[in-house]
Amino acid sequence: MNLAFYQTIAALLIFAISTVTAYVLLRKKQSISPSERSQVGEAFASGVFLGTALFHLLPDAMRQFGGIYGFTSYPLAEVICAAAFLVMLFLERLSIAAPHINTRQSIPYILTFILCFHALIEGAALGIGVTLSEMMMLLIAIIAHKASESYALCIALLRGQLSRTRIIAIIGVFALMTPIGIACGSMLQSDNNALTAAWFNAFAAGTFLYISTLHHVHFHEHAEDKQGIVEFFSLALGVGVMGVVAIWA
Repeated sequence: MNLAFYQTIAALLIFAISTVTAYVLLRKKQSISPSERSQVGEAFASGVFLGTALFHLLPDAMRQFGGIYGFTSYPLAEVICAAAFLVMLFLERLSIAAPHINTRQSIPYILTFILCFHALIEGAALGIGVTLSEMMMLLIAIIAHKASESYALCIALLRGQLSRTRIIAIIGVFALMTPIGIACGSMLQSDNNALTAAWFNAFAAGTFLYISTLHHVHFHEHAEDKQGIVEFFSLALGVGVMGVVAIWA
C-alpha cells in the first residue's frame, strides 16, 4: 500500500474526530475543561510540530530553493518562515483586539478563520510527507490538537449565540479543511512543483513554529505547579521523537 492510501485513511480519521467532538459538545451545550492528561498530550503534539518545522519543513524548503536558484546568500526560506510566523501572530492578536474594534459576534468568525487556515496548512504538510514514519508522527500530533481545536471553536460559536444550523455548517467547513489540505499537499508532491513546494514548506514551518511556541505557551500557563514541568518534558519528548524520525526521513 502506498502513501496515498494512508493519507486517505488519515483524512477520514481527522474529519471524524473533528465532527464527533463538536457533536458531543453540541449535545451537552456546555464547556468542558481539558484534563491535565489531555494537556500533556497537546504539549507532546506541540513538540512534534516544533520538530517537524525545524527538522523537516524548513530544511526541505532551504534545499528546494537552493536547487532552484543555486547558491545565494539571501535566506529566502527563513524570510518566508518568519513572515508566516508573524501572520499567525497577527491573526491571534486581531482576535484578541476584536472586542474593541468590532461587535462580539465577529469573534467566532475570526477564530473560525484562524483555525481553518491552520487546519489547511497542517493537512498540506501531512499530504506532502514523503515517508510513512514522518506522516504517522505528524498525524498523531494533528489528532492530539484537533479535538481541542474543535471544542474551542464550538464553544466560541455557542457563546456567540449563532444558530444551530450555522454552527453545524461552520464545523463542517472546519472539519473539511485538513482533508482538503492533505489532498493539496499530495498533489504538490505528485506534480513535483519544486517552487510551490518550497514556498509551502517554508510557510508551513513558520505556522508550526508559532503553534508550538507562542500559541502553546499562551494556552498552557502553569506558573505555580508541577504541571508546567510535565508539559515541558512532554513537549521536549515530541521534539526528540521527530529528531529520531529525521534519521530515516
